[in-house]
Amino acid sequence: MSNTPMAASPLTRAVLEIDEYASGLGWDQPARLFALVDTARLRAQEPGLAAQLGLGDEQESSGLTPIEQDEIETGKALDEFLGTIAWPDAVVGCALTVERLMLPPSAEAQVPEGLSDAKLAKWVAEHPDRQEVRMTVAVLRDGARESALRLREKDTPTEVLTGPDLIPGLAEALAATFED
Repeated sequence: MSNTPMAASPLTRAVLEIDEYASGLGWDQPARLFALVDTARLRAQEPGLAAQLGLGDEQESSGLTPIEQDEIETGKALDEFLGTIAWPDAVVGCALTVERLMLPPSAEAQVPEGLSDAKLAKWVAEHPDRQEVRMTVAVLRDGARESALRLREKDTPTEVLTGPDLIPGLAEALAATFED
């Protein structure tokens, strides 16, 4: 991964790898879901798949490998979709990348009351201070979290903001996919 810092944790590296992958696809993409698997375990248990994914022995053994899942069906609410997921034991974590419109905190006082979800979405889409963002959030079974946030207007790898608590609601929804 050319733009991924080597000193970062395996989870941070996985999030940045997914962000870079999504960036290469361009904007206006559907949400994408990824299983995160232990790279060393994948190489040992599934050498054919590891070779197909380009995971040679020269790569770090303590890393995480993101594996993109089937496309998320359009028209279904994201939280509703996430509620249908159950991961096998081999999956140590999961990640999601999704694009959204965001408003700065200063716009909260301007939000009209009583709007339906559709009308609120339209109001946000028309707001002059809106920002298009791509959010990548990952969680591990052990509770670890990481996020990457990329603004469309600052679409470069050096402008990606990372941190464990950037998008807590989405992190909670992903963590719930590991609950029994």
